[in-house]
Amino acid sequence: GHTTGPSLNNDKLYKFAYSAEVYVDRVKASLQKSAGYRISSGVDVNLLWRNPDNDDDQLIKIMIRDVQVENVNERPAAKNIFKGKSTEKIIGKEYLEALQRPIVLELVRGKVKNFYSHQNEPGFTQNIKRGLASLFQLQLHSGATREVDISGKCNTTYHVRQDQVTKIKALDSCEIEKQGFTSHNQILDVSTKATSATIYVLEDGFIKSIKAEENYVLLLNSRRKTGAKIVSKQRLELKSVQAGPGLIAGKQVASVVKTLDSSYVAVPLVAEPVKSECKKCPSLSEHWQSIREHMYPEKLSKAQAARSFLSFIQNIRKATKEEILQIIRSENKELLPQVVDAVTSAQTPASLEAVLEFLDFKDASASTLQERFLYACGFASHPNEILLKSLTAKFKGDIANEEIRETLVIVMGALIRKLCDREGCKLPAVVEAKRLILSRLEKAKKDDNVRMYLLALKNALLPEAIPLLLKYAESEEGQISNVAATALQRYDPSFLTKEVKETMNRIYHQNRKVHEKTVRTTAAAIILNSNPSYMEVKNILLSIGELPLEMSKYMLSMIQDILQFEMPSSKTVQQVLKDMRAHNYDRFSKMGSSSAYSGYITRGPDVSSTYSLDILYSGSGILRRSNMNIRIFDRNAELHASQVVIEAQGLESIIAATPDEGEENLDSFAGMSAILFDIQLRPVTFFQGYADLMSKMFSATGDPINVVKGLILLTDYSQEIQLQSGPRASTEFLGSLAIDISGGMEFSLWYRESKTNVKNRVAMFIAGNTEVDSFFIKTGMETTLEVETTLDFISTVQFSQYPFLVCMQMDRVESPFRRYVTKYESLPSGRRYTARRGKAELLAGNEYPLHQENSNMCRKVFGAKSDSSSNWF
Repeated sequence: GHTTGPSLNNDKLYKFAYSAEVYVDRVKASLQKSAGYRISSGVDVNLLWRNPDNDDDQLIKIMIRDVQVENVNERPAAKNIFKGKSTEKIIGKEYLEALQRPIVLELVRGKVKNFYSHQNEPGFTQNIKRGLASLFQLQLHSGATREVDISGKCNTTYHVRQDQVTKIKALDSCEIEKQGFTSHNQILDVSTKATSATIYVLEDGFIKSIKAEENYVLLLNSRRKTGAKIVSKQRLELKSVQAGPGLIAGKQVASVVKTLDSSYVAVPLVAEPVKSECKKCPSLSEHWQSIREHMYPEKLSKAQAARSFLSFIQNIRKATKEEILQIIRSENKELLPQVVDAVTSAQTPASLEAVLEFLDFKDASASTLQERFLYACGFASHPNEILLKSLTAKFKGDIANEEIRETLVIVMGALIRKLCDREGCKLPAVVEAKRLILSRLEKAKKDDNVRMYLLALKNALLPEAIPLLLKYAESEEGQISNVAATALQRYDPSFLTKEVKETMNRIYHQNRKVHEKTVRTTAAAIILNSNPSYMEVKNILLSIGELPLEMSKYMLSMIQDILQFEMPSSKTVQQVLKDMRAHNYDRFSKMGSSSAYSGYITRGPDVSSTYSLDILYSGSGILRRSNMNIRIFDRNAELHASQVVIEAQGLESIIAATPDEGEENLDSFAGMSAILFDIQLRPVTFFQGYADLMSKMFSATGDPINVVKGLILLTDYSQEIQLQSGPRASTEFLGSLAIDISGGMEFSLWYRESKTNVKNRVAMFIAGNTEVDSFFIKTGMETTLEVETTLDFISTVQFSQYPFLVCMQMDRVESPFRRYVTKYESLPSGRRYTARRGKAELLAGNEYPLHQENSNMCRKVFGAKSDSSSNWF
């Protein structure tokens, strides 16, 4: 094959027709209805110089002329933004002049060795020329190579068949300065696919025609119907060959170029980053005034709040520290927490500096704002080392409020994990934060401090923390052993070594000391979830007959759930159940009210979500723990969307009942702990100690206590894409959640009844914007999705008899779901074309079935209630 490149004839002028088209649309849509534009022109090419010592070293001149800008698809006159405008009017006089200034390429064996242009040319026009120049680069033998063009340094493969050459560029291999970020969790992120192919047809050793096409497809992982595509096409066709200027004599390339025009300089062929300035954009404070009314606390479960939050973040990202501080300092108490949510979620150096300057951790009265700031840091979509460093510095300083101190260290744990997940475990700030948490835990004397550092480790999930967690789970009691055990439960089963499983078996079977039911059941769950052996499962099943009644019922329910939901250990459980000693009526007919149950909330082609609900009671009928989880997963990843645990202990004295074994010394306590999007939040205490319980019981209104309220940025994807035809595309997908979770516990001694209620009110808004920016025109597509819903979980317990009656209800109200797609083309003058399509529907409400036993019990509870409806008071 050839080692040469294409060759031009002396004294000839090659006249080409050139066009570059851009299309933006939905992934599956046909290009006939896409938004976009076409630039077309003539291109003149002639040979200037050939190296006397090497025929394959040529200097060619390329000149663009007769530029036209038009719609890429036919549009009626009323919708044509270019109608009645000359090219000079659309592009601008100086840009058009720059575009039509010639460029010079040095081609050595078909590859561009040097690209000469004028030095101070606008980046936009220079990039369009780079896109054209890159087309002239080709090799005439098949094979793979790494070469530099407008897209960067890329892996490129050539296939040559007679007069046809196909060039395939692997765009994901291109080395070019990249800007942007992705979301922390894969389920919340966007996947991209990019392809580039160019077909050359040759004639007489030079180019007859070129067709190039580049495609980018972006899909939202959680809903793959939502996405965007960008298509960029280039065409170059030889129209005629005429007599042209003669060659310039000379030995050196540099001197030949200088002879031609002394203002030429060699510039890189790789595109330079450019961004057009926004001329009529509102200032940050103007934007805030326009959305402010949607951000009041009582409106936070509405989609409009989530939408305003996203637009606010986009504007904060362009703002200076001073502009941000101006808003924070002038806003009222009701709106400030939402402003802090947005400023922290923006994650720019200016926004972090502004919020840290504003918040004073020595001021105990501003704890609400401090907490909102810390949680927004925990939910950060792409945290960096500076954020963790700033929080570590705050932790070492003075903090007036003890709860804020606890939240701070818990959030540091979450940031350690996020940075480690992105290969940042060796960063100095991460090493320092890990060392701080582990060393302070070892020195901690007070229970509250121990619990605080354990909660931080529950977020950090460090492999080196496992031995410490085992020590606290096995040797401590009450909340401390509980937090340590539930922290171990969050690790991936691959980290759970033989030592972990041996410790969990000792805790469950109480080989060394008596443990509480809550810790024992967590230990059993860890064993059953981490590839248990035949003997481990058999020992758990054999123990079921020997346990206290409620725990027996709970363990039985857990085993049945593993089988029904076909969890990974279900095959081992089925094998063990063939043994009659483990599987007999005596064991499997235990009475009690505790239960564990899992089911699907949604099953979709892209993602599915499951709920699991387990409730454990003490022998006297008082709730010990109710645990509600929602998990979302796709084929490759899982996200722990939420967990709400309500826990109570030591309440037997109220109804003069006997505590269970191992729980005689427990202090009265009830509280609630939540995990939200993989982040453990600071637990909330309903009451602590008998005196606190009595005062709360007699003043109880049953009003729910707020657990989480705020705005969270979930999906945060932003990428700049350099198109090979010259323009730059940007794509942004943002998803936010406005959330309001509250929980309450009512207690009636008169009816011997208790009721817990967890209300999850959420609104979600996702906005995707994909735009191609060519300084004189912007074209793109916006996609929005919004949904509002409420999930209620109520459990009612009547403990006037045994087994006591328990009714659990889980309902989702009907939810409005709206989606819109807007395609647009706009000129800087303000002339704009838009096409909008939308669909709104109501997703039906749903009462989740849970299990048959529960349905039977609810009938009894509500039947009994109607009999005793006459009230004394």
